[in-house]
Amino acid sequence: MDGPGSQRWELKLLGFWQLKLDGQPVAVGIRQQRVIAALALLGARSRHSLSSLLWPDSSETQAAGNLRASVFHITHKLPSFLCASNDSLFLEPDVEVDFHRIRWLIADIQDSAATVAAGSADILHNADLLPDWYDDWVIFEQERLQQLRLDGLETLANYYLRMGALGRATEAAHAATSIEPLRESAQLILLRCHLEAGNNASATRAFIEFRGRLGRELGVRPSSRFAELLDPQPTSTPPSAESQYRLPRAGGAG
Repeated sequence: MDGPGSQRWELKLLGFWQLKLDGQPVAVGIRQQRVIAALALLGARSRHSLSSLLWPDSSETQAAGNLRASVFHITHKLPSFLCASNDSLFLEPDVEVDFHRIRWLIADIQDSAATVAAGSADILHNADLLPDWYDDWVIFEQERLQQLRLDGLETLANYYLRMGALGRATEAAHAATSIEPLRESAQLILLRCHLEAGNNASATRAFIEFRGRLGRELGVRPSSRFAELLDPQPTSTPPSAESQYRLPRAGGAG
């Protein structure tokens, strides 16, 4: 628990970069932002590895100088925020980072989806990591978090589907497909949600849209797994692009 006079640091990396002290935004230079973001995402780092990561195109001497200047600004303008030893740097343990909270939420979902609060699908859907940053190390973390978000959303959708909560299941599946429209596993869950709710027209539209995008962007067709849901039409002639799959009739008949 915070004691009298203690400071509360909050670091936001999802959606956009922002640092707050006791609820008030704090202005931070872009170089200092990059140092802080790297330590928040990657944990404690040696000065040498951090300077090489952040300034890969600079000489070792120049990169080290850039880091020293940035650390000086942080330690003097943001007291009790950064721990700096002779060789290593890390954020104070009490700094609240939204990136960590989203990772904990995903871990809770994978452990037991039944324990997470309503609205978790919306939180995962909007958890883009530093979307306007294009450093290689940031892109790697963006892709890793996106994969975890997708796994979490699919787990939620499958759980709600089993529980018969079709509205929440559809919301989670829609969130996953909007993040990655070409992800077959998410599209299959979305189709199941529509079919379980009796929304055959919605399932048809979703599948046709997915099939078209898959063909345009990757030049491939949906896998055979969709046939289990959409029932391939029996015919003695090769099916056309529009008739390869048909939905089961009402009542589940083929």
